[in-house]
Amino acid sequence: MRRRDVLAGVGSLGVIGSAGVVAIRGLPSVGNGSGESQNGDSNESESTNSVPMTIETVAAPGSEAGEVRVPAPDQPTFIDFFGTWCPPCIEQMPALREANERIGDKVLFISITNEAVGRSVTKEELVDWWTKHDGNWLLGLDPTTELAARYLAGGYPSAVAIDTSGRVQWDDTGIKTADELVTGIEEAIEASGGE
Repeated sequence: MRRRDVLAGVGSLGVIGSAGVVAIRGLPSVGNGSGESQNGDSNESESTNSVPMTIETVAAPGSEAGEVRVPAPDQPTFIDFFGTWCPPCIEQMPALREANERIGDKVLFISITNEAVGRSVTKEELVDWWTKHDGNWLLGLDPTTELAARYLAGGYPSAVAIDTSGRVQWDDTGIKTADELVTGIEEAIEASGGE
């Protein structure tokens, strides 16, 4: 294969990958991560993002089967986006467990997967994964990926802390320490008028 063909192929992959990100997350905006642009104006997507969605929860350690509104209308919300197929998500579990133990009662603390439960993974396999990796907080499903499209910060694992007005106060991707997670969650608590 000629070098020009290889470079064209690599460039095409970049364009296709970028288009996928834009399709899921929308065009990037310049802002401070708090739902406001640098001049203090609200982002257009804020009103859509602050509308709570009903998320199915799974019966697993620390979680009951049912439904929950995300983001929670009456308390800050912390979301961990994960996949059972994701090795870094496994590495993230101890820090999530510690962060939940330190601060979980002050927020809606939930881990959410958008895997096709029932097709790519069974509910039993999901619960087994959760149990094996010592999950002990609310576990939810986002099969339509609508919540991920609103809040996913990038790759997996991804975390987001949302205040009670529905504004994202902190989000990041990749493996985080418990201290990093707690600091991000505290930003949402403080923005909500909490301690």
